[in-house]
Parts: sequence; structure tokens; C-alpha cells
Amino acid sequence: MSGETTPSLIDKAGVAGQVSLSASTESAWIEVIQKMDEVYADLVRYQIALEAKNAALEEAQQFIRSVLSAMTDVLIVCDKRGRIEQVNAALERLTGHAAEAVMQQRVEALFMPESRPLAEKFPEKLATGGLVDCEVSLCGANGEAVPLAMNCSARYDHEGRLMGMVLIGRPVGELRRAYDELNSAHQQLQKTQQHLIHSEKMASLGRLVAGVAHELNNPISFVYGNAHALKRYGEGITRYITAIDAGTAPDALRELRAELKIDRILRDLTPLIAGTMEGAERVSDIVQELRRYSASRQEAARAYDVVEVIHKALSWVFKVERRTPQLDLDLPDTLMVEGHPGHVHQILVNLVQNAMDVMEDLGEQRLSIACHVEADVVTISVRDYGPGIPAEALNQVFDPFYSSKPVGKGTGLGLYVSYGMATDLGGELTAINHPDGGALFTLRLPREGGLHERA
Repeated sequence: MSGETTPSLIDKAGVAGQVSLSASTESAWIEVIQKMDEVYADLVRYQIALEAKNAALEEAQQFIRSVLSAMTDVLIVCDKRGRIEQVNAALERLTGHAAEAVMQQRVEALFMPESRPLAEKFPEKLATGGLVDCEVSLCGANGEAVPLAMNCSARYDHEGRLMGMVLIGRPVGELRRAYDELNSAHQQLQKTQQHLIHSEKMASLGRLVAGVAHELNNPISFVYGNAHALKRYGEGITRYITAIDAGTAPDALRELRAELKIDRILRDLTPLIAGTMEGAERVSDIVQELRRYSASRQEAARAYDVVEVIHKALSWVFKVERRTPQLDLDLPDTLMVEGHPGHVHQILVNLVQNAMDVMEDLGEQRLSIACHVEADVVTISVRDYGPGIPAEALNQVFDPFYSSKPVGKGTGLGLYVSYGMATDLGGELTAINHPDGGALFTLRLPREGGLHERA
């Protein structure tokens, strides 16, 4: 038939085969298509994850580059053979060498001739932990030396294998300048601290002098009054003796003797002189006592009555304060101790003065002092009945410059100085809050001992 095409045997067989294949493997084709969809989805997911990781990597690399550029210290990264793999901008700024020009060079080529022998040994030093703060000099663009304090440490990969070394150098001039500034600040701080400690010692000396003034007032007044009487008596005796020398008549002499009260003068003269000498000796004793209290560290320890020192410290503070609290004393009659009474006296004056200060605004002021000895350790406790020490400040009361007093009323060095003195004496000074209220300071001293050097 014209216009029609008759299928060949091959075509018929192919059609038959296709029909037969589709019928028998339809489910297999569906499974293959599903697997292809899963693989494609995985590829898309992996692509997204890869892009995210690549972005994070680029961000990390940018961060590292920014850090390296911002570093003021020189950074040189080398392989195990000492060939340069990476440098930072600080090296370029300090030496004038471009990073591209030094890549893959031997690291020792960057150093001045006098530093190259050490630089050549950098790879060897990695086995022994590297180098710390060795002074070297890099070679600048114009041949000038660039001194550095350099550290050399090993660089490892993620499996712990040695990959090379990292050199970090800081310009020595910068370090020296920073050290000089720090040293200057430290010296200034020490000088200021010494001034403040000296001020506190002068304040303590002021309290001491005020107490001494009260102690000296009575004997000096007594001597002064006796001196005036002796002067007046001397004038009368001089006038009477002059009349005798002039050959005055006996009757006139008797009248003059009665007028000048010569007989009373003669009776009073010996007691007046004795009293004046006693007052002068008392002044001398007080001055000697003051000298012992202000004695230097070189003075040898001596025996003294610690109870007497306690009474003197209380007396001197109360006289200066012009007020006396209710006193609860638990003291032996005497307690002989070997040491330096002046230091103990100053510690006690500071403790009693602090107690008086914290109770200044209280209506009822009370102070307890106790002294005991046990196993050759003398314990002196001073307790006030004030508000006590804040819990957060218990560990700070002996720190320099700590003070709970208003600004201008304390340097914060009284307890610090007292603590140091107690340590010098081979003892200790502690502070706690008493369970029944108020602060309790306890001074413990060896019964026999001198001054000890502080570490």
C-alpha cells in the first residue's frame, strides 16, 4: 500500500521488548529515580555545607590576617629547616623588608651578623623547649640593627607532628621604656608609701608627745614654782648678808631679819631644794623613758614590766582624749618581760586610740584590757564595745591605707604599722569580732625576745 510503512521484524521485536521491560521492572525504575533524588538532595546539602565552611574559613583567614596586621610584635613562621613561610606586617614596618621578598629564605638571613649564630641554632633548640627572651638584632632595610627580645617555640600539626617553629620578637626599646616607666611608677609608689608611713609615725609621735607633755606638766610646774620661791628667798638672803657686810647695828639686823623672814627661809630652803631636785629627777626619768620608747632597732632588749607599759599607754591616750571610758582591767600586779617596751607601748597606744575613735559617738563607752602569760607567750587583748568590724573588712584591717574613718581623719596606716611592729618583735597581732559585740585585738609576744628582721 502506497503511503504506509510496514514495521520490520526488528521494530516489532523492539516494541514487544519495551512493553515486556516496562511491565517487569517498573518498580526498579522508581527505586532508581528515588535514589537519584536522594543523591541529588545530598549533593545540594553538601554544597550548602561546603559553602558555609568555605565562608567560615575565609572569615577565619581574614580574622587571622587582621590580627597579624595589628600585632606590634614581630611574627616569623618557619618550617623545620628554618625556611620562612609567613611573616606579619610588624616585620615589614620595623625592617622595611616586604613579606614577598623574604618568603622561603633562611630565617638567619633576617638577622644581623652578630645574631646569626644564635638564629642558626633555632631549629636545634626546638628539641629542648625553644628559647625565651633572647636578645637578637634584625637587619633593617638600611643596614641598621633592630634589637628584639625574641621567643622561639615549636609548631605542631593536628596530629602532634613537628611542622616548624614560630618566632615572636618585641622591640627591646619598647620593653625597656615600659620597664623604665613601671620601675619609675614603682619607685614613686614606694616613696609615697614611705611618706604616708612616716606621716602615721609622726601622728603616733604626736600622740606620744601629747602624753609626755601631760606627764611633764606636774614636775615642771613644781620645779618652776620652787625656782620662783628660791629666787625670792635668794633676794632676801642676799639683802640680809649685804646688811651684815655693811656693819649694820645688831638691833637693825634683828629687825631686818624679822622683816625678811630669814628664819622661815632657812627652814624652807632644804625642803625647797630637795623638792626641786625631785621634780628635776622626775623630768629626767620621763625623758629617759621617752628615749627608750623611741629607741632604734639596734637597742638591745631589756627587762620591763608590761603591766606598767599598759597603764602608761592608757593614761597617755586618756589624757589626750580628755575622756575616760569605763575600764574593765584583767591584769596581774606585775609581769616582767624581756624586749622593747617602746614598740609595745606604741602598739597599745594605737589599739587604745582606735578603740576610743570607734566609740566616740556612743553614749556609754567601755573598754576591756586583759593580759596573761602562758607557755612563755604574753597575750594582751584590747576589746572595745563599738559596732565591730564589718565582715568583709576582717581580712583588710591590717592592710596599708585601709581605714573605716571618714576622709581626713585617718591615714589607714596605724594598724598596718602596729602589725609590722608586732612581727618585728617576734609576735603577732590579730583582730576578730567579739561574740558579745565590739572588736577584739590580740597582741601575742614572746616573753623573752628581741627584734626580728622582717622578710
